[in-house]
Amino acid sequence: MKNPLRDEASAFQIVWLTLGAAALIVAASWLSPWLGGAVCIVLIVAALVAVRGGLKERAGQQHVATETDTTHRILVVANETVGATELATLLRARAAGVDEDVLVVCPALNSKLKTWTNEEDGAREAAQGRLDATIASLKAADVNAEGRVGDGDPLQALEDALRTFPADEIVISTHPPGRSHWLERGVVSEAERRYDVPVTHIVAGGGST
Repeated sequence: MKNPLRDEASAFQIVWLTLGAAALIVAASWLSPWLGGAVCIVLIVAALVAVRGGLKERAGQQHVATETDTTHRILVVANETVGATELATLLRARAAGVDEDVLVVCPALNSKLKTWTNEEDGAREAAQGRLDATIASLKAADVNAEGRVGDGDPLQALEDALRTFPADEIVISTHPPGRSHWLERGVVSEAERRYDVPVTHIVAGGGST
């Protein structure tokens, strides 16, 4: 789950909404315990409806490219293996002879403690450094590529990117089995389950699947 407190504006909004709801409940309870209970129930129902609506909206946003698109859009998610030879070779082959757009998303991996305390600068800088080198290499090979540092959760980073980048294909690059935390977490299989476009798994040092 994406941490809502990473966005300062969202954090303040949550705090003010919580304080407002508490004030309403206290005021209603002062007038009548029954009224206070009723207000509490109404607020809970409203919150559940809002959450359900947000989930439906997110599910609806998981569509990808439309049939009228002429550009082949490839969304890549990779972290430590973003500069792998296998990944670069695949992207050059995919871009040969087509009008392509490649978006490379590099999740800013971090410890859970640093994530919740908003200490992400180091992780983002490291990801940005790897990403910059990869994008420069792809552009030198005439691949139309752009890069973006994403959420530390690769599936969340993928979902965030798809909101603005309607991909025709998803490429996920990982370390080999035994070294890859993403494979242990089932990132590739979950992406295949969620999205109705081809998902290619690149293994650094091991080819593609």
